[in-house]
Amino acid sequence: MRKAKRGMAIKEEILNRVKEIPPLSTSASQLMMLMGKPDRDLQETVKIVECDLGLTAKVLRVVNSSAFALMQPTTSIARAVSYLGEKMVLGIALDACTGSILRRPMKGYEGRSDALWEHNLMTAIAARRVAGFAKEEISSDIAFTAGILHDIGKAVLSEFMNGSAGDIVSKIDAGHAADYISAEQEMLGMDHCTVGFEVARLWKLAGPLPEIIRFHHTPARAQEEVRAPVYAVHLGDIIAMMGGTGTGSDDMMYCLDAGFSDYIKISQSDLEKIMLDVEVEFKRTRSSMFGREDETS
Repeated sequence: MRKAKRGMAIKEEILNRVKEIPPLSTSASQLMMLMGKPDRDLQETVKIVECDLGLTAKVLRVVNSSAFALMQPTTSIARAVSYLGEKMVLGIALDACTGSILRRPMKGYEGRSDALWEHNLMTAIAARRVAGFAKEEISSDIAFTAGILHDIGKAVLSEFMNGSAGDIVSKIDAGHAADYISAEQEMLGMDHCTVGFEVARLWKLAGPLPEIIRFHHTPARAQEEVRAPVYAVHLGDIIAMMGGTGTGSDDMMYCLDAGFSDYIKISQSDLEKIMLDVEVEFKRTRSSMFGREDETS
């Protein structure tokens, strides 16, 4: 009984932490909603950026960075958005309002500063590429957006796991826990996917983003209509970890759901090419957004 009460108390404390997370900016919310519209016009993105002075400044800083090597600096938002692309603009907007939590040290996972944000970014890039191999057409934009946010729950859970990473890894290695998700559930009564789902609800993210965040490690449990994009993010997550961009002690401590082959048709050679392409795009994006070019993740 005591253990059950203690577990309930921890879960309540975790959920209270979720409520303390800053809200998404209006611009980030509008851009995410726009990403879900297949018939959108680039000018709609331009208008959202132009109405946000802070975002305007960040977009211009990124496009004029050395990573893009423009012949002449630009002050045109339309040109900047056209050159960067909508997905990078969304990434910049999300960084502006979530960077304070996504870029801090992941002590509970023994991860460095920026590890979570960089992992999410690489997952997003990979998930978008994987979406192109889906047996039925799925939105690469949704896969990208979900990838950027898929591990947001770790930002909350990290503080509750501080000092436990070694024990968790030992449990998994000894076969006492199937993977990191199982270990989180056993320790705290919640895992980072469930916590991320609660954050998505707090932010009022439009479907299917909350469901993708909730089931990105257990895609077979997602509703059939959203299972394909969940698998895209699931594979993107694995690709990011295989590429050396993880969040710390939990790297490669999750199970690959072989059911992806029912939704994603991808060969070994496809996977190898995706990994190479994703690494190139990730390094360029990281350099332009964070000014980091030579570090390995």
